Amino acid sequence: MTVRKLQQPRGWAFSCAVPIVKPLLLATTRRDWRGGERIPATGGFVLVLNHVSHVDPLLAAHLLYDHGRLPRYLAKSGLFRNRLLAFFLRAAGQIPVHRATTSAVGAYDAAVEAVRRGECVVVYPEGTITRDPDLWPMRGKTGAARIALATGCPVVPVGQWGAQELLAPYTKVPHLVPRKKVTMLVGDPVDLADLSGQHDEQGTRAVAVQRATDRIMAAITTLVEQVRGQQAPAERFDMRRGGTPADGHPQDRKDTA
Repeated sequence: MTVRKLQQPRGWAFSCAVPIVKPLLLATTRRDWRGGERIPATGGFVLVLNHVSHVDPLLAAHLLYDHGRLPRYLAKSGLFRNRLLAFFLRAAGQIPVHRATTSAVGAYDAAVEAVRRGECVVVYPEGTITRDPDLWPMRGKTGAARIALATGCPVVPVGQWGAQELLAPYTKVPHLVPRKKVTMLVGDPVDLADLSGQHDEQGTRAVAVQRATDRIMAAITTLVEQVRGQQAPAERFDMRRGGTPADGHPQDRKDTA
């Protein structure tokens, strides 16, 4: 369902991946893309989504590709340990994140530079697949907000649902038949204009970043509510208070910028 043609060079990595991945997604999913016209046709921006499955990045890439954009992800550094995979990911413009190290600052700087070059940087603000028992968005991390406040770029929220039917959270075996309906609702950019100046002031920077993060998560949650036709809990699941994934099995924490 191509809405816009790609306006930028794909590069060899995407040229190899698209003919393989896109037919697989077309064969296993029924796509309900809504509000895609809100995805900027040009210029740098941050796309933020809720996280319910390990296949989410592929589906987000499909959404963006159908609307003429290529995704740049903040990817876990573990994916870059394999030399061949690392070579491919770097060729595709993906950004490694080394959690809890000084190298994480480098990932943030790389994301900021990508946005300033006019790229689309995709961030899952929860930092990992949701651990909320009913798969609602959790409390967000500040990476997307910091990138947006540093660049002044649009933050485009997406509420998605259905990927967990294709591959359940924290599992490895997909359910390919029958095809699963995946809905992605793109919302209006999150208004952070009033926080940009505060981000430049040392005393209020942390407050501004947290307020921006809260607005981003509120926008995503509202979209997920619309897609699911249900109301989210009044209080978001907070991993800092402890918890386990939706299937009840402890997992290592996976943070992004």
